[in-house]
Amino acid sequence: MAKSSQVRLAVLGAGKMGGILIEALVKQGLVSPKNLFATVAHAGAERKNLVSAVSLGGDNRAAAKKADVILLCVKPQVVGRVVDEIAPELNAGKLLISIAASVPAEYIERRLHAKVPVIRAMPNTPSLVGAGITAISPGKHAAQKHVELAQRLFDAVGKTVVVDEKNMDAITGLSASGPAFIYIILESLAEGGVKVGLSRELATLLAAQMTLGAAKMVIETGHHPALLKDTVTTPAGCTIDGILELEEGGLRVTLIKAVVKAAQRAKELLLTDERA
Repeated sequence: MAKSSQVRLAVLGAGKMGGILIEALVKQGLVSPKNLFATVAHAGAERKNLVSAVSLGGDNRAAAKKADVILLCVKPQVVGRVVDEIAPELNAGKLLISIAASVPAEYIERRLHAKVPVIRAMPNTPSLVGAGITAISPGKHAAQKHVELAQRLFDAVGKTVVVDEKNMDAITGLSASGPAFIYIILESLAEGGVKVGLSRELATLLAAQMTLGAAKMVIETGHHPALLKDTVTTPAGCTIDGILELEEGGLRVTLIKAVVKAAQRAKELLLTDERA
């Protein structure tokens, strides 16, 4: 494979996540705009956040033909149709990366006419600010060089982890759906601040920066969250009273169940008739 800066990349389905990746890859100098070919589902769709120099069209097959790496960013329900459309342009010398939730690499491989390297990836929306986490899992024809290239591309929007594909639905429920859960928690904390007399603007800033700092403590110290929680919780202090309220409200169990439910739903997104 070519070095990432020289790679010709096709982004099929340049919507929210596709646009985020395009912007980051160009900003980081990993892909030149002249080597980027993006498609959208509907002709005349707005460019929105796409870099102006990026070629934008509606022909998936034409874009795939020009590219070394094809990034599939379409909905799970149309993955089969798009893969069938571009299959004649794919070969063992190209790399296909799919970020479609619930779609196994094997499902894509079965629809291809050649032993095309396929990698399944699951990024999340904090990629927009370079704080994303992307899990990647190689298919049966993907070699280490393909994994390393995918890592370089997704490292442009945050951190990357290589995982066994059997964990991808669970990862979808945790790190892909998880930001929405955190936003609800953050909003609720800010509402608590308003309740005790803070302005909404200040309460939101305090809650957001506190959440960012707490997450950074977990990552940079490597300590278990329970240990870090205990360092804040002093005997007979105010924090333990707050924790008691959280426990009585069932926050811990509710969050666990939210991840489990989201992961279960991730297994169902690929419609039955698409498995034909």
